[in-house]
Amino acid sequence: MNIVILKVHGSGNDFLLIDEISNDYSFTEEERSKLAVALCDRKTDLGADGILFVQKGDNADARMRIFNADGSEASMCGNGLRCVARYVCELYGKEEALINTMKADLPVKKQKDIFPNVPTYQVEISPVSFQLNDLPLVLDQNTLLNEKIPALSNELVFSALAVPNPHLVSIVDKDQIHSEVQKHISEYVNGPNELFPDGVNVSFVMPLEKGQIYVRTFERGVGFTNACGTAMSASSLVTCLNGFNSVEEPIEVYNNGGKVRCVVHQQDGAYTIDLIGNATYVYRAEIHVDVNQPESFTVGEKQDFAEEQIQYDKLGCHVKEHLSKFL
Repeated sequence: MNIVILKVHGSGNDFLLIDEISNDYSFTEEERSKLAVALCDRKTDLGADGILFVQKGDNADARMRIFNADGSEASMCGNGLRCVARYVCELYGKEEALINTMKADLPVKKQKDIFPNVPTYQVEISPVSFQLNDLPLVLDQNTLLNEKIPALSNELVFSALAVPNPHLVSIVDKDQIHSEVQKHISEYVNGPNELFPDGVNVSFVMPLEKGQIYVRTFERGVGFTNACGTAMSASSLVTCLNGFNSVEEPIEVYNNGGKVRCVVHQQDGAYTIDLIGNATYVYRAEIHVDVNQPESFTVGEKQDFAEEQIQYDKLGCHVKEHLSKFL
């Protein structure tokens, strides 16, 4: 079958977007998983961190499903949701929309550009839970906030939360950022282990100055990524809980793929996070693929969105220059 794909990225976290609203595509769950593994392979002409399937919504403008490069389905993806937000808003000629995700129906809207001529969208990251059963994390306690996990490290303290993807966050210093500690911990908790039976996203967070943080994430099902939207949101919340930043105030979140802006909200004891950042189109292409043997797909001519990437590259240069002062 022929499938039109749109290569997109949020903070360098890249995806293949497949529109099931405008096109008469139909996939089984197994086919979605196999497509993700085949098309996202970096050794091919495409390659990505995952596939965004955009479907008709249930009492919403659309539904987003995200399959990681390893074929697993994620409950949420903040960077991917921004890209879906742009696509759906432009599809329907709207400034705001409501998107079904696995755990919640989330509002999205167009925002003022975070950097000149970089299309920017705001999405809500919720629900937020600190209950270890929601990750799950197998410990003899209900929550984990700024505590050591001896099986992982004798030096670092961790906080665990689901947003709704599971996240393990540690606030670290420059030396720890440049060490191999995060790699070793991440590979352990995403392999056979007794703590995280379903794996977990692991973020190291370094406060830069008031209202600014740097986040590096090992993403479950993907590995180290340029950025992870839910991880940056979770990390922003953890820095607020630790007094580095403040609720209701913008936090500039720098990452290896660029930067986003997060705002943590608290109401009646519950948290939500606004994730604001780019939704960039890279190219559009038509592929021919046998869904039963997707690894043998072929790619037609690509229509590049060169100007968008040029502008985003300028943002990337700005970010690298800023981070060089701290890292």
